[in-house]
Amino acid sequence: MEKNDDIMVDNIEQIPHEIQPGRLDVVRLAQITDCHIFADPNGCLLGLNTRDSFEAVCERLIREEWRPDALLTTGDLSQDASPQAYKYLADYFKSMKIPTFWLAGNHDDSDTMELYLSNSQVFAAKQILLGHWQVLMLNSAVKGKVHGCLAADQIRFLERALRRYPDKHTLICLHHQPVEVDCEWLDQIGLINADELNQVVEQHSQVKGVVWGHIHQEFQRTIKGVQWIATPSSCVQFEPGSVDFSAGVEAPGYRYLNLFSDGRIESVVHRIDNVEFVVDYSIKGY
Repeated sequence: MEKNDDIMVDNIEQIPHEIQPGRLDVVRLAQITDCHIFADPNGCLLGLNTRDSFEAVCERLIREEWRPDALLTTGDLSQDASPQAYKYLADYFKSMKIPTFWLAGNHDDSDTMELYLSNSQVFAAKQILLGHWQVLMLNSAVKGKVHGCLAADQIRFLERALRRYPDKHTLICLHHQPVEVDCEWLDQIGLINADELNQVVEQHSQVKGVVWGHIHQEFQRTIKGVQWIATPSSCVQFEPGSVDFSAGVEAPGYRYLNLFSDGRIESVVHRIDNVEFVVDYSIKGY
């Protein structure tokens, strides 16, 4: 692959990871997010064992009629940012035999992820080339904070990647929501510099979609031709439209995306409907 000298983040070279899609006319992706895995296999979030729900989601995913070309995991992969949690995730993703890419959420630790969340199927690359598309994985996590922010180096990385491949449709991924989701308490802990991201998106017509996690619920809105999409957690859900913290009643899930060569995005959320998951609704935080 030709060396890319233009894509730099804080003087660290970002060499695009290239994948040949199974078909030329469509790229198939899956997104799993907000797994909140603990070092302890019995670790629970609001009373729900997060490893059990994560494995149920992954088992549902690998039964898909069309195997994804890549798996995107968009933050809060661990609840305690432990090496044991990331090692467990790395091993599990490897067993799925799908190229997997990750970014950090507010519960994660990027340095620990770099050390333990890597193997022959799991990659730290933040730019992925797939046929007519590129996928950009932006780090919105702020150490010690719940809200998100795209640092200057992330905005530069985004702009350079878009300039480098103006003819490729682009899907942007991050952890924190860059638009309001009509959920008052969550809207206070989203991406605090969303205007900077939105400005870049508006300036580059090849951006077709922006996807994220963090809000533990399904969300989809088209704004000026761009799809803005959130995906449910693989564990506990949050109640849509709530003023204060409130767990939702929906089952764990993930998103499947088809990215077509003409720039169209079609996606669907799948939820686990064959397993009963118990959540303790008396707990008012996580």
